[in-house]
Amino acid sequence: MEKTVYSYPLHPECPDLRRLADDPAEALLRAEADVVAAENAAERDRYLRLEAAEEAQQDGRGVTRRTFVAGAAATATALATAQFVTTSASFAATKTGTLIHVFLYGGLDGLSLVAPADDGVLAKARPDLLLGSDSLALARGFKLTSAFKPLEKWLKAGQLGFVPAVSDERLSRSHFQAADACNLGGLPGETGGRGWLDSLVDHLGKGTAFRSVGIGSTLPRSLVGTNGALSLGSVGSLRLNGDEKYRAATEKAIRGLFTGINHPVEESVQDGLGALATAQKLAAKPYQAAEGVEYRGVGNSFKQLAQLIKGGANVRVATVGMGGYDTHENQGTRDGGQLWRRLNELAEAMAAFFTDLGDQAADVTVMVSSEFGRRVASNSGGTDHGHGGVVTVLSGRRLTGSLLGAWQGLDDLDSGDVPEYNNMFNVYGSVAQGRFGLTNAEVDKIFPRMKYTPIKMYA
Repeated sequence: MEKTVYSYPLHPECPDLRRLADDPAEALLRAEADVVAAENAAERDRYLRLEAAEEAQQDGRGVTRRTFVAGAAATATALATAQFVTTSASFAATKTGTLIHVFLYGGLDGLSLVAPADDGVLAKARPDLLLGSDSLALARGFKLTSAFKPLEKWLKAGQLGFVPAVSDERLSRSHFQAADACNLGGLPGETGGRGWLDSLVDHLGKGTAFRSVGIGSTLPRSLVGTNGALSLGSVGSLRLNGDEKYRAATEKAIRGLFTGINHPVEESVQDGLGALATAQKLAAKPYQAAEGVEYRGVGNSFKQLAQLIKGGANVRVATVGMGGYDTHENQGTRDGGQLWRRLNELAEAMAAFFTDLGDQAADVTVMVSSEFGRRVASNSGGTDHGHGGVVTVLSGRRLTGSLLGAWQGLDDLDSGDVPEYNNMFNVYGSVAQGRFGLTNAEVDKIFPRMKYTPIKMYA
């Protein structure tokens, strides 16, 4: 196709560069930005005219041709929007609330989080790793590490619960394989490499580009799929790449070029620009948490989610990752120990988050899990990879109890591991089902190659 070359003055209304800025270099940048905007407008008008002519030729044949061809200037602008096409998702809130999946990388020793009190098997197998006398009481004869004392308020309110003996036959003792299966909701061959949270999003209706958010530098496998998700380290980091001086002009040019083009890409680009506008608005001034709330460590990830949720970004599913749970040695289950400190940091972050959200916490559920549990026996100060981990649930909705799911004791171990009394993906599905009001059939579609059996979680 022959390309029409347009000629524009440096500034259509003011050719004198000295009137654009005192600094000649800055004036030239402004002039160039105006040239780009003018060229993009002309290109857009030209292709709209071509499209109208082509559609007229096709009239009556049941076919509509769409042209999306760009000249040199428009091509550069289109490339700048590629992130919107791949990461934005046009979604809305037909299901209520937000589910946040916190993944503890390394393999959490669930028996250092919650354990049956005065258990003879534990006393013999791990005398150096028993929970202390300062532990908190749970239902059904269990106790909770004192590291979770920051969440005692929600425990007493019936909003904090734990599912013990959680595993799945697909999980090995390999960190990589087990974490991959947990995030996918099965093996790669069963799921096609699609994350379980992305499959969940299929059932949540339309919403904003912030519907799926991963807090961190890379997108977790649980959010990889067809719906698109945002990965960000902070709210303020979501912006167009490139020189700050060009961003406003570039956004204006992108919006003009991708408006009224009668092409599916238009919606994605506009959603992406909307996400940018929301992020810029929220990041325009330092975030002020609720009075008395202070975020530390992993709490800074929760802080980003609090900013988005309170700012009306319409987050539906989100992820937070936390490492440091591969405790082969120096595990330190009691007050001040290594694992105790990690769990205490997590508990303080979750408590700060729910306090910060205030009334909006009623619509939020936080689920904490790890790739696997660890062996029941101590290896003289630590524990090795095992199965039968623990899933933690902190919810704005009241739970059926502080200890959830099935428990049949430790008299018959699974090759030295806590047996699987609760299937991991039944737990995941039950938490999501209660949060979003899904049917059994909808949950069934999220986890391939298994029949979903719900576990009663919510009162």
